[in-house]
Amino acid sequence: MGIEIHDDTLRISDILGVEDAEILLEWLLKNPGGAVDLAECTHLHAANLQVLMASPPRITNWPDDALLADWLKHALNQEE
Repeated sequence: MGIEIHDDTLRISDILGVEDAEILLEWLLKNPGGAVDLAECTHLHAANLQVLMASPPRITNWPDDALLADWLKHALNQEE
């Protein structure tokens, strides 16, 4: 599992698999003002992308991988 919760921030690291989608959705619903840190995310399953698209979070850090970061920004309509 690539999810760590620190107060009002959910930190995603490494691979976010399909089994993490329910946890992600539950956290986003319980913490609508919470932040998501994707800096260490290297891959996420499409189910997690759907969760992020349905419940757009406040992203504090995009993935270090520029290609993944760009793809997610476009998918989440958060282009700079």
